[in-house]
Amino acid sequence: MTYHPLVSTDWLANHLNAPDVVVVNAWMPPVTTPDAKPVYPDSHIPGAVFFDVNEICDKNSDLPHMLPAPHVFSSAMRKLGIGDGQTIVVYDDFGFYSAARVWWTFRTFGVENVHVLDGGMPKWTAEGRPADDNPVRRPERHFTARLNNSAVANLAAVKALTTSENAQLLDARSAARFAGEAAEPRAGLRSGHMPNAKNLPFTNLISEAGTFKTREELKPVYEAAGVDLSKPITTTCGSGVTAAILTLGLTVLEARDLSLYDGSWSEWGARDDTEVLTGSA
Repeated sequence: MTYHPLVSTDWLANHLNAPDVVVVNAWMPPVTTPDAKPVYPDSHIPGAVFFDVNEICDKNSDLPHMLPAPHVFSSAMRKLGIGDGQTIVVYDDFGFYSAARVWWTFRTFGVENVHVLDGGMPKWTAEGRPADDNPVRRPERHFTARLNNSAVANLAAVKALTTSENAQLLDARSAARFAGEAAEPRAGLRSGHMPNAKNLPFTNLISEAGTFKTREELKPVYEAAGVDLSKPITTTCGSGVTAAILTLGLTVLEARDLSLYDGSWSEWGARDDTEVLTGSA
């Protein structure tokens, strides 16, 4: 059976009590509203555990929420009661934001059976499905983290892509930020984009109903951005979060050879040894 990274609210409702299914509420406040509070303490899908992207990360890095070391991730998942062989469904409070980042993190650490809830908590709530505020504590489980290094692009790899004729760097930020016409929400960063990058704002992948666009709808969106789905693609954004939404869409389209620039603009835009361009691609 072909892997599909999304599951519907109907599917989750029908499998909510399955012993091998674990629901994860992904959380990270948007950079534009850093004081936002998670919905989780007051209302979450029954049985869901809480995954804070800003906590389960590399605490030794100066960059925001970088991927943690495998042993750190294994320990965090064990404490959440997430173990090998389970089916993981990730959702977030906004529909699509940090859920894709958490999905990508699980995939990057070798989990194959992990999915994003299409439409997230907004769709679940709008449909009148169950939610509660009960504390969730699952028994600890053994979790094996196997890092797929090819899924993570570092600064050196991205520098090489900026001068490669065959490179496909895909930036999920807004067109105004990409062009350098809007200031970056994080202080101290230059405005603009990397050489050789193409722009595809992640919002272009979301339907008016707040669900992910279908496979048939997604393909022309990527093609309009100049993406060749048969060639390697590296996604990027402000800090490696919404880039994962582009990676999610590419996975729906069964694209292969995908990587995500974890440092993204938080790293590139802060340095003095990286080239920054302005204007549209």
